Amino acid sequence: MSTYVYGITRASSSPLRQDMDGIGDPPRPVRVLRQGELAAIVSDAPDQLRPKRRDLLAHQRVLDEAGAGGVVLPMRFGSASPDDDTVTTVLAERADLFLERLRALDGTAEYNVKANHDEEAVLRLIMTDHDDIRSLAETNREAGGGTHEQKIRLGEMIAAAVQAREATDADLLQQALRPMADAVSAGPQSTGWLANLSFLVDRGSAEQFLASVDALRQEHPHLELRVNGPLPPYSFVDAASSQQAEGGTAEAFGAAAAEPNG
Repeated sequence: MSTYVYGITRASSSPLRQDMDGIGDPPRPVRVLRQGELAAIVSDAPDQLRPKRRDLLAHQRVLDEAGAGGVVLPMRFGSASPDDDTVTTVLAERADLFLERLRALDGTAEYNVKANHDEEAVLRLIMTDHDDIRSLAETNREAGGGTHEQKIRLGEMIAAAVQAREATDADLLQQALRPMADAVSAGPQSTGWLANLSFLVDRGSAEQFLASVDALRQEHPHLELRVNGPLPPYSFVDAASSQQAEGGTAEAFGAAAAEPNG
């Protein structure tokens, strides 16, 4: 049976409780493999692993528990290795790499911020800021809706203005929050989000960071902001210095799927 890897920590970190369960149905017991100064948090891997909510939450729960006892390098959901010996071999071969990342991420947490627009609010802003759009909208309204061509033209103008506003607000979000973070990582864009950013934040500055997010909500009510955190630093495990080695941290143990940060 293959070995599922949740994360890497220092061997001296506080151990997990002995009855900790991980992924699988039934859940597999979590254990710790130590190699020199490092330890891998693992369990047996199910024969067929799918990103079900139950297992995603179990993966997150194990990392949260491990992170409470010290810094942990989180593996993405789905990271597995052929067996325990392969895991400890990777720990030995990449010890310098893993220890460097543990030092760099000590005392930090990831906060993921996603943003989109309140449609009605942003349309009001566009009408206020764009004389040409407002003028055409008024002309169409006075003409009982306007011609087909005028309606299409108005729709195109509004769509272009919304797209430009999305780019402006994505930059605004990063510029406003970047000073409170040690690093920023842009996540994959998805439908409905104009920005998907992860911030590496010192745990001692977390309240200030969250206060800055609230200030943005107050100052820009057309923005809808969703914050998820504190999280293990999924987006910052494989920093540029670490990627000089062949492959990334999670990839050292096998497959890597999406991280469970919502």
